[in-house]
Amino acid sequence: MTIPFKLTRVNSLKTPSEFRAHCASVGADIPLADALRTGADSPLLRPLTDVRINGRTPGNRIAIHPMEGWDGTTTGDVTDEMRRRWRRFGASGAKIVCGAEAMAVRADGRANPNQLILVRENLAGIAELVRILREEHAARWGSADDLVIGFQLTHSGRFCRPHDKKRWEPRVAFRHPVLDSRFNVSDDAQVLTDDDVEALIAAYVDAARLAREAGADFVDIKHCHGYLLHEFLGAHTRPGKFGGSFENRTRVLRDIVAGIRADGNPIDLAVRLSLYDMVPHRPDPALSAPGKPGPGIPEVHGHLLPYRYAFGCDPADPTRVDLTETFRFVELLGRLGFKLLNTTAGSPYYNPHLQRPAAYPPSDGYQPAHDPLVEVAMQVAAVKALKERLPAGLSVISSGLSYLQEHLPAVAQELLDRGWTDAIGIGRAVLSYPEMLADAAHKGALETRLICRTFSDCTTAPRNGLVSGCYPLDKFYTARPEFQRLKEIKRGG
Repeated sequence: MTIPFKLTRVNSLKTPSEFRAHCASVGADIPLADALRTGADSPLLRPLTDVRINGRTPGNRIAIHPMEGWDGTTTGDVTDEMRRRWRRFGASGAKIVCGAEAMAVRADGRANPNQLILVRENLAGIAELVRILREEHAARWGSADDLVIGFQLTHSGRFCRPHDKKRWEPRVAFRHPVLDSRFNVSDDAQVLTDDDVEALIAAYVDAARLAREAGADFVDIKHCHGYLLHEFLGAHTRPGKFGGSFENRTRVLRDIVAGIRADGNPIDLAVRLSLYDMVPHRPDPALSAPGKPGPGIPEVHGHLLPYRYAFGCDPADPTRVDLTETFRFVELLGRLGFKLLNTTAGSPYYNPHLQRPAAYPPSDGYQPAHDPLVEVAMQVAAVKALKERLPAGLSVISSGLSYLQEHLPAVAQELLDRGWTDAIGIGRAVLSYPEMLADAAHKGALETRLICRTFSDCTTAPRNGLVSGCYPLDKFYTARPEFQRLKEIKRGG
């Protein structure tokens, strides 16, 4: 059983010294600048000169992570809500847009019935999103010539819900002794055959071609959060050419890249990677009550050792990180000519505390078992370790920093100054405050009323079939009828 603790709110730490002292008290190594430097002195505004993407040098070190809104059409086309979100991404000042949102390469691979699908029927609408983002960026920041935009290509695998927001229709890389029962996997027929995988590889190649036509500068071949290609990295128990050895478990990626190049497509390549994972977690039943999940604890796994169902964790103790294969994967990215490595960790479906440290859990999550700054520091340390051995031509983007709130810009500045990362990525914090890092870098000050407080409503809403957005702080969502429904859900209605 976990021991309850009293959470110290990040925004109660008013000075750099208070923040450092608290980090030291919880064992979180997170460097922090004493003061923000602005304009030409800000490392956030330095061009990312180590990489050229589609002939462009990104004009600063600010990146936006891909985020789904659960708000496309049922045919995977665009909507006004998407147009607004992409316009705000353009206004953010970020010069690296890492996918904007995940796009399914096939209709059956959607995580929800309203996810974008990158197929020819939707090409005009998706190309319009690119134009909207570029035009808004140029209008706000003077030029879009140094802005790079990627599309994140995905198949949701175990987390497919293409027809009904409440019904799992999983297709998996292998049978998982813990996750199968959670996500409606009960038959070996739900495991993709090698022929199924070959057909899926062809769909990725087709999607990359369409991305180029739509105006994308690069594609992110998604390997994170337990979605299908990330699951293949942990397919130690799968027989055949796509499972078992490291070479086999990375074959899907290699074949996708080979297919893109054989297609004559010169589009640049990126990947978002869960650098590490752990055994799935659940609320501690001894400290849970109806509607009030307890702290997260690992699922019982002693009978599963050595643990052969994940990527980036210690098989002898899957509550511990092991980056050995992560380093091998990054070396492979260098050999394949990838330009960007966008980092993250774990999965929002089975260990969200690793991926998105938060003060308040989503509806299907659990309370933090300890200070979330510990998980922020874990991601910082993993990116630092990768940066030290990064292949030439590959740049790395940090993640998991939204929990830092007011301290995010000062931490970002220090990470860049120390050379622990190449760029700073933000996700959910963009939903309430797109210009957060640009304001910090240009003005040295923030609009504190807009800062994400990690209420997790942007996750709780889609988990319950509603569109995603920042309901507490973005008036566009506060005014929607879904806002009242979300309040009822959070009250247990």
